[in-house]
Formats: sequence, structure tokens, C-alpha cells
Amino acid sequence: MQRMGIRVAVAGASGYAGGELLRLIAGHPHLDLAVATGFAQAGSRIGAVHPHVRSLRDVVLAKTEPDVLADADLVFLALPHGESAALAAQLPDTVKVVDIGADFRLRAAGDWTKYYPGAHAGTWTYGLPELPGQRDRIAASSRVANTGCYAVSVTLALAPLIAAGVADPEDVVVVAASGTSGAGRSAKVHLLASEVMGSLSPYKVGAHQHVPEIKQATGARTLSMTPVLAPMPRGILATVTARPLTDADPREVLAAAYDGEPFVQVLPEGQWPHTASTFGANAAHLQATVDADSGRIIVVSAIDNLVKGAAGQAVQNANLMLGLPETAGLTADGIAP
Repeated sequence: MQRMGIRVAVAGASGYAGGELLRLIAGHPHLDLAVATGFAQAGSRIGAVHPHVRSLRDVVLAKTEPDVLADADLVFLALPHGESAALAAQLPDTVKVVDIGADFRLRAAGDWTKYYPGAHAGTWTYGLPELPGQRDRIAASSRVANTGCYAVSVTLALAPLIAAGVADPEDVVVVAASGTSGAGRSAKVHLLASEVMGSLSPYKVGAHQHVPEIKQATGARTLSMTPVLAPMPRGILATVTARPLTDADPREVLAAAYDGEPFVQVLPEGQWPHTASTFGANAAHLQATVDADSGRIIVVSAIDNLVKGAAGQAVQNANLMLGLPETAGLTADGIAP
């Protein structure tokens, strides 16, 4: 394998997020894949596990071990929640790391133990460049915790409104639908095609693990969140509502906050986000209005959960950490139809 550019590794490359990372790395002008690892799929060719990533089809997945990853300049950890910390602790300090899992997102240990098993591993720099001041913090960091997929869609919709004093942080309600890839690639009965097709189903109602992360990132103090499993492979559509504190136009507040951002688009007035418009893109589409009856602020956000919600966001963070153009290897253009 040629190693002409910056050498990156993907741990957990056999999963959906890992496969999306491989696709983005394969098309990146500055990154070269040094090694990709898997667990049960170790020893298999990438072409057998991810047949869509044709340019890397002959690369064989290695076992996920620290010494296999230690030679890379940057390691992406695409592991199940709770499994990144032990591996990261065994990597040299000279290796930069982006963790797509949840292990290092939360500041409060109590928030971790409420929603996840095991001990709290600590806190890394939070990987959402569009938050004020966060871009510089990410660029100066060697360890970055990628945002959760729901957290990206909700935080981008809500954070500027709370920061501007426009939305009440005490009264936030979220209903968000996600494609099945958000649940990972492991076989599960409730994700069988015959269970999902033609059906919408809520899950983890009132107790989703992204709630403390969203509160931490946005400044919301109470958050009621209802996730919904949708019969599509990828995408998130989040509807965020909050009580207004001023008569400011929420759409104008969002447009000002994201003016010049390459991957966040506030759509023209009257045009509402569609998940399909973000497929394959490191993009978030937003629209906002005020409810004619209740007076509540309504913001709708659409992302591809595997790109802006996972692998694309990770590459965006890696670009900043490596001193590369933030947009390198990424696009805001989706795939249609």
C-alpha cells in the first residue's frame, strides 16, 4: 500500500461508520489508509466487507490491536460505545485520535453512568467545529471526541438560539427520526427488514443517551427527546421546538450564526429540509419558523447520520487537527434521487 500522504488508521472498519470512513479516506487528497482493523471480520478483504469501496478492495482487515495502529499519524476509532477508552490509552501520545464513539464526549461522570455501562473514561475536546470557539480548540488538540449523530442535528438547530437568548433553555422538545444504520451493523431482530419496512417506531423514549450531550453542547437545561426508527437506511430528521424569549426571527438568528459555514445551510424561506438531500454529504440543512398557534419556535434539521453525524464529521475534525483545509475530502453536495 502506498504511503505518500498523511497515514491514517481506522479501528472498527467493518461497521457502517467505519465503511463510510474508508470511502471518505479513499477519496481524500491528503490522507492515505495505513491500516484498517476489525473484530470478527479480521482477515477479510475490504472488498468482501464493503464492496462499494472498490479502490480499497484488496486491503485486508487486521486485528484491532494497539501495535497495529501505533504507526499511523492519526487513528479513527469507530468502535462500539465503551470500547474506545481502553484502546486509546494504549496508543502513543504522538498519535492523534478521533473517537466516533461516546467514550469521551461527556464532561460529567454522572451523566455517563446514567446512560452508559462502565466507568467514565474522561473528556476530550468536543468535535463540533461549528460551535463558537470550537474550531480552534479542535485544531490545537490531539484527542477529539466526535459528536453523536442525533446530537449534531439537534445542537446545530438549537445552540445559536439559546446563545442569543432567543429560545428558552428550560423548555426544549425534540422528536427525531433516524435511519436504521444509526443502530450499527450487528444483527438485531427489531432491525430486520420485515420489522422495519412500512413502520415507524419510537425507542428509548424519555431516556436517550444523547440527551446529556445535547444539553452540554447547547446550554439547554431540560430536554424531552423522542427518537423514532424510520424505514430508511440512513438520515436523521430532527424537529426541535422551544418557547421563545424574544420576538426575534429564529431563521435570521440561525442564518447569521452559520454565515460562511461550508457544511451548514439555512435553507431559503419556505423550503424545508429533506433527509434525502443530505445523503452522502457532510451537510446539515436547517429551516426555522414560529408556530402560528402556540408561538413556539420550530427548527427542522436534516443530516446524513453516517456522514455529518459520524464519518464526515470525523474527517472534518481530522482535517483541523492535521492542519489541512477543513473541507478537504468532503462535500456539501448530496446524492439524488
